[in-house]
Amino acid sequence: MSLFSDIEQEKIATAISDAERATSGEIRIAIDKHCAGDPYEKAIEYFTKLDMDKTAKRNGVLIYLAHADHKFAIIGDVGINQVVPENFWETAKIAMTAHFAKGNLADGIIAGVALAGEKLALFFPPQKGDINELPNDIVFMDNLEQK
Repeated sequence: MSLFSDIEQEKIATAISDAERATSGEIRIAIDKHCAGDPYEKAIEYFTKLDMDKTAKRNGVLIYLAHADHKFAIIGDVGINQVVPENFWETAKIAMTAHFAKGNLADGIIAGVALAGEKLALFFPPQKGDINELPNDIVFMDNLEQK
């Protein structure tokens, strides 16, 4: 059984599309079953692996979740980290955790996407000719690593 139903995956992709419509920023979701170490370090590794550090304005956001180990991180590239408040990612994590604690993983991710999208829209409004630089689908890293 998949972690997310097809409907949940569609809702998450739609939330990303909706958030990105109001910004030049990019949001991605990376999922693992397990994370042996620090989820923040794993998120940094995947950020690079998914080419999120190559966006034009360096304004990508990655939400990383290791569901079996109940670990997650939300990180931004240097462009967004220079402009958001210092505690912004922690605030987003708290909002996500409230959903995760109730077993609502998809809702937690959607909440994180919405918060990231709001900040991206504030600091990185859409530009003329803006393109979607990265896919909006969930990346299941366990599957990617096996290829």
